[in-house]
Amino acid sequence: MIYKLRRRLIWISGLSVVLVFIIIYAGISVLSANRLNNMMDMLTDGISPSDGRFPIFNEKNPPPPSGFAPFITEETPFSTRFFTVRYDLSGRVIAADVEFIASVTDETAREYAEQAVRSGKERGWIEGYRYKISDTHRGRIVVFVDGTMNRSFTRTLLLVVGIVLLCSLALILVLIILFSKRGVKPIAESYEKQKQFITDVNHELKTPLTLILANLDIIEADIGKNEWVDDIRAEGKRMNALVKQLVMLTRMDEEKTEINVSAFSLSDAVNDTVSEFRTLAEERRKPIYADVRPGVTYTGDEAGIRRVISILLDNALKYCDEDGNISLSLSVKRHPVIRMENTFAEVDNIELDKLFDRFYRADKARTFTGCFGIGLSIAKAIVEKHHGEIRAYKTGQGRIGFRVALK
Repeated sequence: MIYKLRRRLIWISGLSVVLVFIIIYAGISVLSANRLNNMMDMLTDGISPSDGRFPIFNEKNPPPPSGFAPFITEETPFSTRFFTVRYDLSGRVIAADVEFIASVTDETAREYAEQAVRSGKERGWIEGYRYKISDTHRGRIVVFVDGTMNRSFTRTLLLVVGIVLLCSLALILVLIILFSKRGVKPIAESYEKQKQFITDVNHELKTPLTLILANLDIIEADIGKNEWVDDIRAEGKRMNALVKQLVMLTRMDEEKTEINVSAFSLSDAVNDTVSEFRTLAEERRKPIYADVRPGVTYTGDEAGIRRVISILLDNALKYCDEDGNISLSLSVKRHPVIRMENTFAEVDNIELDKLFDRFYRADKARTFTGCFGIGLSIAKAIVEKHHGEIRAYKTGQGRIGFRVALK
């Protein structure tokens, strides 16, 4: 149990850190992309109204304030690579100006302009160029600004950030693994104390209970049948059963506990267990309807699996409504699946997620002799030892069911 708890702590902590880092990286990526687009748009906005030329900044025409566009300076017109393509009012290309760029020919410029116009977008990217389409009284002008260097810088920045985040993630995961043992130490100590307490209780009560039951036989031999003796014997046996179940549950919780694995007929195990309960079920007018697929074999702890079926049937008999019924089925999909259902009018008041908690009772208003509320906990522990899954569900028709999937 402690190993599972530690592993869950590592998974939850690790996934939380991964999620935070993904959000951080996504945020940096979005902000970087937006900043790049805004910067390139400012350049295209500066060229478009200037008849396809970058404005020359001087004392009479200063650059924008540094707070508005800090990257646009007096040197910007001489360092910016751009080209333009003009259309007349009829939509015919009349000129392509590639004077301020060396890597684009007149023909290539016209092809890029046609792609931009066909896209139907005012702004966008084509290859490594940011474009803007502007309509004037003389026609249309498409301005392209080379953003290759800026995009390369952004990619490099994101790559560096990604590497830093991955290294940080690896370091944090190592620290989580190293400190997780210390994190579950108080729980481990508490669990060990609980196991020791149960062991001590078993040792302290086993002998007195044995003596009480033995002395009751002697008393009954002297005075004959007596209802008080019978009550004492019933409670003694009940207490003895409780102690045994607690010890079994504690052993099942231990990760190193080994189970006796062998191949056996699961169909026979289900049928045999149903037969054991059928007479009692008929006496209580709670018939059992079984639909067991024949010939199903399984490799596992036969005694443990029979105990699971017995616990589920016993639980169904205790909580099934008067004149209700119990259904049990065994089927095979990819793995054997056992389903158990019974009528239960108070099904909507059940907390399904707590049914497998120790000492939880589905209906606190009812009392049952020999019912301690740990049977389903034992069933769950046995199923999990077989790497299977057990869950409770509601059918919506006044019935509650349990599904056991064995692997």
